[in-house]
Amino acid sequence: MSMDLRITKHAKERMEKYGISESLVRDAMDDPDSIVEGHSGRKISQKKLNGYVLRVIFKEEKDINVIVTVYKARSERYGI
Repeated sequence: MSMDLRITKHAKERMEKYGISESLVRDAMDDPDSIVEGHSGRKISQKKLNGYVLRVIFKEEKDINVIVTVYKARSERYGI
């Protein structure tokens, strides 16, 4: 994928809350285990991470992916 990323204030707050680095978010975007459709035309990049799945919700704009939010979830919840 490797596009420019813009991380919203909300996503940065979530990254801080869950202890997720920008490099982890970039890795999930550049080399996801899967990408699924989200709500309102958004997409969700999913990456396995130590028994969890990192979910990065983003919307594609012209030359940039806008990271809307980020969180960790139990992998069994999403079948990853």
